[in-house]
Amino acid sequence: MKNQILIALLLTVGLMSACSEINPHPMDMTQAVLNAESKADHEALAQHYEEAAKEMQLKVDEHKKLLSQYESKSYRYGRQAENLKAHCLMLIGVYKKAVEENLSMANLHRQM
Repeated sequence: MKNQILIALLLTVGLMSACSEINPHPMDMTQAVLNAESKADHEALAQHYEEAAKEMQLKVDEHKKLLSQYESKSYRYGRQAENLKAHCLMLIGVYKKAVEENLSMANLHRQM
């Protein structure tokens, strides 16, 4: 019974985090990019993109830990273990892509 409650709780938290919007740019980036004229403006944008990349990297690390847990103790999760592992792998890929894109944008703004 405890295992079923734990699994239900983990699935609920996982679904909530998966369904939450991934918004690495809380400000209106289109307007900020269009208004950037000086070196300082581009530097600020580069720093913003780097901060977003750091946040996404933390999510990559968090999901890698979860994946490790699901792989090493799959017996605890029963049939759901494979689904949980696949979900973590998918999220790791999404967040890694976000890290790469944000770092790419930071480099572009540093060159401007």
